[in-house]
Amino acid sequence: MGLTKEEKKLRIRKRIRKKIHGTAVRPRMSVYRSNKDIYVQLINDDEGITLVAASSRDKDIAAKKGTKTEKATMVGEKIAKLALDKGIEAVVFDRGTHIYHGRIKALAEAARKGGLKF
Repeated sequence: MGLTKEEKKLRIRKRIRKKIHGTAVRPRMSVYRSNKDIYVQLINDDEGITLVAASSRDKDIAAKKGTKTEKATMVGEKIAKLALDKGIEAVVFDRGTHIYHGRIKALAEAARKGGLKF
């Protein structure tokens, strides 16, 4: 009997989190993608707190028309702006269980373009 989908995702997440750890100077940029929306937070794992968060459900982004990929790009730009306002310039990218493709890639490239380094 093989692993369930949830068990496979958990295994992937654990493997990634072994290597990735966010600090106050360089927080972890955690991305969660549902079928409809995309969420991103900058997390200080030393203290276990979220420093900055943005999502496609934020009023300014949800009000705009566009594809899910275009909204992911808007979220990436927004998180970069919020992070730079807080004095955060560098992050560690945590893609979760998703491959670096599509909406995840669009968000990451928009954040880089917005001034974040990772």
